[in-house]
Amino acid sequence: MSSFAPSTSPLSYKDAGVDIDAGDALVERIKPLAKKTMREGVLAGIGGFGALFEVPKRYKEPVLVSGTDGVGTKLRLAFEWQMHDTVGIDLVAMSVNDVLVQGAEPLFFLDYFACGKLDVDTAAAVVGGIARGCELSGCALIGGETAEMPGMYPDGEYDLAGFAVGAVEKSKILTGQSVAAGDVVLGLASAGVHSNGFSLVRKVIERAAADLPATLDGRPFREAIMAPTRLYVKPVLEALAVHPIKALAHITGGGLLENIPRVLPEGTAAHLQKGSWPQTELFAWLQKVAGIDDIEMNRTFNNGIGMVVVVAAEHAEATAATLQAAGEQVHRIGTIAPRADGAAVVVV
Repeated sequence: MSSFAPSTSPLSYKDAGVDIDAGDALVERIKPLAKKTMREGVLAGIGGFGALFEVPKRYKEPVLVSGTDGVGTKLRLAFEWQMHDTVGIDLVAMSVNDVLVQGAEPLFFLDYFACGKLDVDTAAAVVGGIARGCELSGCALIGGETAEMPGMYPDGEYDLAGFAVGAVEKSKILTGQSVAAGDVVLGLASAGVHSNGFSLVRKVIERAAADLPATLDGRPFREAIMAPTRLYVKPVLEALAVHPIKALAHITGGGLLENIPRVLPEGTAAHLQKGSWPQTELFAWLQKVAGIDDIEMNRTFNNGIGMVVVVAAEHAEATAATLQAAGEQVHRIGTIAPRADGAAVVVV
């Protein structure tokens, strides 16, 4: 005999907090957004158990390059300020910019959106940003997962993760091993804080409290803080196609001081010239309120430089011109020098 008492009313998945109909509605909202990102190689995208992608036949010896990331505590401000339409761009940018550093063209992207209770409008705004980031990067949004998990997240909150896969010819992989003393370091301007250092940004906002500036760099305060990570893919791929770039570094967590060393060979150092790129109002305000020195600024934030390009001196001017023509703000921020044992890898 069963020890369970008979139920007088059935329990549905919706009663347990999972709304399948809302999930289906979100998928229908997402489909036209994802369709805009389709490109060569997509065989089957959203809707199946797995997405299918064929590496374009123009590659002779394709090497796949993958990158994964999230948006971090920037999401706390997205929740508080109800600004959900750009964090999806951040999500894409964090991975595609990393893949780009190896010289790879991003091919496709998948996302993971998790929440306690699915709000279709919020989720559609987030995924709309993801689709926009993919469109601007030339990669296809071919799949993802929306997970509604009651009890796991407070109302109105969610988490994001994603990953990108790109391809590069085996003979054209950027390793940084050819970087040598005398090479020039070019810096591509960032759009703002991007998606790193927000635990400190939030502390600064808390400290400034009622004395927050109305605008920073000509934008309303909140828009300046939440400006999405710049997508460097198309301009840098244009430059890679015509110039012998030696190394690239995406300036994320750890700033200039900890990301540039990742692409330098032993015995070399990057000597950056302070003042060779402008400090924006945003970063000047963060530094002033936080009360931190230049070293802490350059290892916490991108501090105005979102991507670093290393080229031989004779190619620096032409490379900068190509990047500028493609829409980038380019600054000549330093040179590569010999490094003695125990010396700093990046000197500002």
